[in-house]
Amino acid sequence: QVQLVESGGGLVQAGGSLRLSCAASGRTFSSSAMGWFRQAPGKEREFVATITWSGGITAYADSVKDRFTISRDNAKNTVYLQMNNLKPEDTAVYYCAARALPGTAAAAGQYDYWGQGTQVTVSS
Repeated sequence: QVQLVESGGGLVQAGGSLRLSCAASGRTFSSSAMGWFRQAPGKEREFVATITWSGGITAYADSVKDRFTISRDNAKNTVYLQMNNLKPEDTAVYYCAARALPGTAAAAGQYDYWGQGTQVTVSS
């Protein structure tokens, strides 16, 4: 019922920046919060950041705190992830997710809709 499309991934050098976008369409009213997750080869999907549509309450993983910023544009149904001071360990496929139930969540299983992912590669 909710479609999510990520964009903005690419190849950057360590210390560089990228801004990811997630455009939501369909029954977006059924979503109460958005999240960013990432998955590197051989690893499980990892929580990155989340934000509520109403109130803009945010939460971050410790590994990205003070480097990444999540934001949203409610009028455009779009969520962003500004990534600064990127490190090689940030290399992963980044996924946008939508949660139907109220409140923030950090577990992938607590989200109901997922985008196809966008590749972020940080070279050393």
